[in-house]
Amino acid sequence: MAKKTRQILRRIRNVRHVRQITHAMYTIASTQVIQRKKALLSARPFGEGARGALSSIWAAARAQGISHPLFEPGEGDKVGVLVVSSDRGLCGRYIMEINLAVSRFAAEHPGAEFVVVGEKAARFLHRRRLMSVREYIRAYERPDLGFARTLRDELLAHFPEKWKEAYVIYTRFLGELVQRVRVERLLPLEVEEVPARDLIVEPELPALLWEAGRVYLLGEIYRILAEAKTSEHAMRRQAMKAATDNADELLEKLTLLYNKARQQGITREILDIMGGAEALREEE
Repeated sequence: MAKKTRQILRRIRNVRHVRQITHAMYTIASTQVIQRKKALLSARPFGEGARGALSSIWAAARAQGISHPLFEPGEGDKVGVLVVSSDRGLCGRYIMEINLAVSRFAAEHPGAEFVVVGEKAARFLHRRRLMSVREYIRAYERPDLGFARTLRDELLAHFPEKWKEAYVIYTRFLGELVQRVRVERLLPLEVEEVPARDLIVEPELPALLWEAGRVYLLGEIYRILAEAKTSEHAMRRQAMKAATDNADELLEKLTLLYNKARQQGITREILDIMGGAEALREEE
C-alpha cells in the first residue's frame, strides 16, 4: 500500500508540473493574441482601401485598351502556392488543417510548386514528396513588411513567366474562437468591377498599374501573415486552456485516489494495532 501511495503522489507531482507549463503557455498565447490582433485590425483597412484604388486604376486602363501581366494569367503552365503555417506545435488543429488543405490542393493541381512559410509545412511537404521551390523557417514570429516584401518578390520571380496562377493557403482569423483555413488566389490580381472614370495620373497607367499592383500585393501578403499568426496563437491558447483544464480534472481525481489510499493505510495500521493489543490481553 505504501508503494501504491508513493506512485500516486509521484503522478500528482508530474501532473502539477505539466499544468504549470500549460498554464504559462496559455498566458503567453493570450498576450500574443492581443498584440497580433491589434496589428491585424490595423492591416485590414489598408487592404480594403488599396483594393478600391487599384480597381479604379484598372478600370481606367481597360477603358483605354491597356492590359497588364499582373491582371492576366501567366505564360507558364504551372501553379504556384504560398503556404503559411507554423514553426512550432502545441497549437491544436492549426497545423493539421493547413496540411489537409495542402493535400487537397496538390491532388487538384498535380505538379503545383510551393513556397513554404513554417517548419511544420516544410516537413509535411517533404514527407509527401511535393515540390517546394523555397522554404522560410522561423522567419515570421512577428509579421512585418520586410518579410512580406520578401514573399512578394519571391512570387513575382515566378509569375507570370513560370506560373500561370499563384494561390495562398493560410488560416483566417474570424474571432477569438473561430478560425478558418482559406485558399485564395493572389495572382493574377482580382479587383472589383467599377465604372471607368477619367483619371489624371502620374506616371503613365502601365507604370502606375505595376507599382500599385505591387503595393496591393504587399499589403495582402502582410495581412495574410498577420491573420495566420493571430490564428496560430488563438488556437494555441485554446489548446493550452483545454490542457490546463484536463490537468486540473486529473489532479482532482488523483488527489481523491491518494486520500483514499492513505485512509486505507491508516485504517489498516489501526486494525493491526488493535489486533496486537487484543492478542496481548488474551495472553494475560
